[in-house]
Amino acid sequence: MSSNISIPHRLPLLVVSGGVLLPGSSMRIPVNTPRNMNMVKSRILRHNTLSSTVIGVVPKDPESVKDDLSSLHPIGTAAVVVQVTGTNWPKPAYSLLVTGLCRFGLESIVQESPYPVAVVNQLDKLPGEDNESDSAGLGDIADVFREQANALVELLDVTIPVVKKLKRLLDSLPVARLPDIFTAIIKASYNEKIKVLDAIDVEARFRKTLPLLERQIEGLKLLRQTKQGHLNTKDPHKNTRVMDFKKELRKLQRNFNENENEVDEIAELEQKLKSACLPEHALLAATKELKRLKKMPTALPEYAITRNYLELMTELPWSKSSKDVLDISKARHDLDEDHYGLEKLKKRVIEYLAVRQLKNTLKGPILCFVGPPGVGKTSVGRSIAQTLGRTFHRISLGGCCDQSDIRGHRRTYIGSMPGRIIHGLKLVGTNNPVFLLDEIDKLGKSLQGDPGSALLEVLDPEQNNTFTDHYLNVPFDLSQVLFIATANSISTIPAPLLDRMEVIHVPGYTQEEKIEIAMHHLISKQLKEHGLTAEQLQIPQDTVKLTISRYTREAGVRKLERKLGAICRAVAVKVAESHPKTVQDSEEKKDLLQIKEPDQGNDVLEMSHPPDMPIVIDELALKDILGPPIYESEMSERLSQPGVAVGLAWTAMGGEIMFVEATRMDGDGRLTLTGQLGDVMKESARLALNWVRSHAVQCGIETKPGTDLMENTDIHIHFPAGAVGKDGPSAGVTIVAVLVSIFTGRCVRSDVAMTGELTLRGLVLPVGGIKEKVLAAHRAGIKKVIIPKRNEKDLVEVPQNIQKDIEFSLAKRLEDVLQQAFEGGFPSLKDATATISQNSKL
Repeated sequence: MSSNISIPHRLPLLVVSGGVLLPGSSMRIPVNTPRNMNMVKSRILRHNTLSSTVIGVVPKDPESVKDDLSSLHPIGTAAVVVQVTGTNWPKPAYSLLVTGLCRFGLESIVQESPYPVAVVNQLDKLPGEDNESDSAGLGDIADVFREQANALVELLDVTIPVVKKLKRLLDSLPVARLPDIFTAIIKASYNEKIKVLDAIDVEARFRKTLPLLERQIEGLKLLRQTKQGHLNTKDPHKNTRVMDFKKELRKLQRNFNENENEVDEIAELEQKLKSACLPEHALLAATKELKRLKKMPTALPEYAITRNYLELMTELPWSKSSKDVLDISKARHDLDEDHYGLEKLKKRVIEYLAVRQLKNTLKGPILCFVGPPGVGKTSVGRSIAQTLGRTFHRISLGGCCDQSDIRGHRRTYIGSMPGRIIHGLKLVGTNNPVFLLDEIDKLGKSLQGDPGSALLEVLDPEQNNTFTDHYLNVPFDLSQVLFIATANSISTIPAPLLDRMEVIHVPGYTQEEKIEIAMHHLISKQLKEHGLTAEQLQIPQDTVKLTISRYTREAGVRKLERKLGAICRAVAVKVAESHPKTVQDSEEKKDLLQIKEPDQGNDVLEMSHPPDMPIVIDELALKDILGPPIYESEMSERLSQPGVAVGLAWTAMGGEIMFVEATRMDGDGRLTLTGQLGDVMKESARLALNWVRSHAVQCGIETKPGTDLMENTDIHIHFPAGAVGKDGPSAGVTIVAVLVSIFTGRCVRSDVAMTGELTLRGLVLPVGGIKEKVLAAHRAGIKKVIIPKRNEKDLVEVPQNIQKDIEFSLAKRLEDVLQQAFEGGFPSLKDATATISQNSKL
């Protein structure tokens, strides 16, 4: 009777190394190869019902070292997937429970990647079909086999549910199915099971399986005699066989319906733990978890969690470190080659290398680069790792508001995972990498905790040698890790966290530094990214200078790089139009749209460069590409009337110039402040006004005797760009200059900018960010800068070429500021200053 039920003609293949699935038996298969993983993800997990998924399970010789499909056995087993267990973290790990249906022969493999698919030929019948024709003519061998099968079941523990079920169904099972089922149950080697799988003829299958069955029964009988005290002391070999069968029985009863020859994951984990060189405390914890894992059923969800934990323990670099490259001269050359300027950063790195060369046990410092965006803080961290010869890992902390991101989750939670620190160590594979904690000033807080507080232990050289992740739950030594943090401002970093880091300020670039960076780094980078060459596009130095001064005003070079990218895109259009690519025919054009192997070429014909190459970008071309200039000098225009002065401000984006405007009108003595000011600047404005009122006569302000300066007068002080919040102690002297200007009717010099805070007695107090403010003034074309006398020490950080272009005036008192800010000064203020100086000496 022919069968009208068959398996699909094409089957995806699951390759099992060292395991054999037989029809009618079940087997748990760990998915641990890329091909098997791709097949599970693409064909099994996408189905809503596993029972509809039929796959081909093909054995592979475990002794074969080849990774290709040439060592596959020509006969496999069609199977249905009963269960999928596993997890997706930290890496996908699945285990399949499959049940064999029938044999098939491999005709041809039609697909090898991403997983193998083969054309198969069904060799025997599916379960449930008529098997009378198969059992007819077997003779006595079938009856003998059934008797031996009954004898084996009687020897097993009937309290096991599977044994009890098998005993109940033994009489109703088709005779032709018995060899496969019992071969999967009993102890048999890989080669013995392969011979049963290859036996297509039912009678041959019985003859190959019957000796294996009898051998198993003999071993179980010997075991029973041992338990009853009838141990044969005269035959030591027989006693050894008894002990072997005793171990085998335990294994047989524990995993009755699973394959005994599947890869022993626990033994593999145990071997990995031995070779991982774990410290004593970590080895004790891992050994304890391994003992729990051995007693745990594989179907239990906690099995996968514990296995993943042990795999993480074996993959962490407890004692694996990279060797530092301690060549000071080479390190200095590499840093200069990669980055222009940034002398403070380079000096600190060279110092670290020098001390490391003298003392090999130096703990990793905690550096914090603070500066505006686009100055190269992150790229310097990557260069430091390359200079040291260490691995590099970047952790972005911007918006991080959960302490579990740093410390990890406890393993009691579903979906628990280690924190970013431990996960990063696992990825880099060494215990002394360079960790870049990017945007540390943008940490947040939430109901899940404060990640800034969790970083206190990580960034403390005295504590991080015993850093404990909640997931790992054992201390890990982070003292050899070089931590580098980046921030735009230290004002938002918690004080305890800031105290643990060595802050290195990274100021913005001067115009000359930007030109050097563009000519040596940015232009070549943009040419490469846009598929251009120096023979097609040239950007002269004068054009770069115009781009910097008229189209960008920033501390870093990101906007400059974008503008250079816009130039390259415009030139790329011209090059593509004058320089087309032709394809021979439409069929080849279709092929170009498809993904090709790396060794396959494209049949593309390119024309030679046209004679008008290279395209040189001059001032006219720059204006055509980038449009009208964004920034023009507005100093003389804005300062052409009284009541306007230029101040200098520091922001997280770098230094900026800030116009302060004032106007006077009839009123009742009110002071109005606009421009979204903070409390500090409002107080500075009131201080400035009161100082001017008390020194009106010395400043040459005409008032009626016995009347106040603000009588019948309102003053409105405005800080432009009202949508931008402003606050800080550096605008006091500027407001004084504006008020004196509006009351005297004299204009502040158009080439002067100033910064400093004032007291009620007229002293000029020091402020911060002098270098950034001076660079902003230089970008705006300022020729003279007034700074507090006590900030003279900060001028050391200003580059020499900037100091040559700008005249610095040092002010102790507000009288000094006004003498320098106004053309001709105030003679009466000079006399007042001399009187104050004489009184101070007395």
